[in-house]
Amino acid sequence: MLDIKFITDNTQWVKDSLARKGFPAEKVDELIQTFYAMNKLKTSSQALAEEKNKLSSSIKSASPEEKPAIIAKSKEIGEQFKIEQEKLLELEAQFNDMMLRMPNYPSAESPDGPDDTANVVRRKVGELPKFDFEPKDHIELMEINDWGEMERIAKVSGSRTYAIKNDLAQLEIAIHMMVMDKLRQNGFTLITVPAISKEKPLFNQGYLPFARDEIYYMPADDIYLSGTAELILNSLRADEMLTENELPVLYAGFSPCFRREAGAAGKDTRGLVRVHQFFKTEQFVICKNDLAESEKWHQNLLRISEEILHDLELPYQVLEVCTGDMGAPKYRQYDLEAWVPSQNCYRETHSCSNITEWQARRTNLRYRGNDGKVRFCHTLNNTGIATPRALVPFIENHQQADGTVRIPAKLQPYMGGKKFIGKNAK
Repeated sequence: MLDIKFITDNTQWVKDSLARKGFPAEKVDELIQTFYAMNKLKTSSQALAEEKNKLSSSIKSASPEEKPAIIAKSKEIGEQFKIEQEKLLELEAQFNDMMLRMPNYPSAESPDGPDDTANVVRRKVGELPKFDFEPKDHIELMEINDWGEMERIAKVSGSRTYAIKNDLAQLEIAIHMMVMDKLRQNGFTLITVPAISKEKPLFNQGYLPFARDEIYYMPADDIYLSGTAELILNSLRADEMLTENELPVLYAGFSPCFRREAGAAGKDTRGLVRVHQFFKTEQFVICKNDLAESEKWHQNLLRISEEILHDLELPYQVLEVCTGDMGAPKYRQYDLEAWVPSQNCYRETHSCSNITEWQARRTNLRYRGNDGKVRFCHTLNNTGIATPRALVPFIENHQQADGTVRIPAKLQPYMGGKKFIGKNAK
């Protein structure tokens, strides 16, 4: 959520900034008009309430002849007040809805563009694998090594679900353990969180009102399934007043995640890439309301995820996401994509975002600075690792001619010292 005072004081700048995200200038005008109309009605209603109170107070001292007129006037004002209050409630609801739909301002450093075609590759890291045999895709590798029950689980749980087993199941857990250790070494508090949420945290995070069709909802319980630990962590400290010395707060949140993938029909839906339920270790940061500070943390989060891909020995590229692709809450965003040999392209493994104070205004998360002033915090998030998606580039890049998969040195301690996995592994 944005600051309405800043919007009214800097209207043209706001229009120009949000236009970079495709937000129409007329919607900024509508918001301001609604804000002024709401404030005007508040003033008018308050004046009516004060007048009615004065009339009510004067009834006791009025003469019998004066009382009927005063009572009638008080009743008339009361009816008028009721009408204005109803209009005020409507305007407040309109204003709040408009504010919830206002995207965050993008960074001046973010590339402009309408969609993902305008994202900019900042760097490519690692050499692409060169196979002296015909490489297999991840589904073939799963089949020859007895690593999955994809057809059987589809009968039980429907499409875009997965069941992996044996070495691949151990690998999934091992990668999360390695990532959790790295995050703890970087000062993060490891925390497991539920995968269910009330509705308000979805507005707090910025999923709502923008992406309702992506979210699983259980009406009998009036509860939602979470698509990321960020959703829970962002509201964990809602309405709290922190001190500057408590910042930054660093969470490494682990949880099951659920996404409907409503718009993904026919796109990357084969195998382990786009599934409805998955596991994710999420990095989440709460820091001071200082752009230099939050940008420092943004780069730090990016560094950590690059280290993770380096430890997994995966070739990857860093994308700077353009204004039209980054989504409403984002001030600045990087995506990391690992090389997938079978698709001859890079696919996203991490999404690293600076949200500035946009989420904290929704959660009312503030801190008192050492100067005594109260400010909204900045929040940031980044994937630690998400599986099974990350397993796809992993087993494809590290496959051997005999169908086994090599385990990088940094991951071997989490795999019981195994250097290779698969039916032919020795």
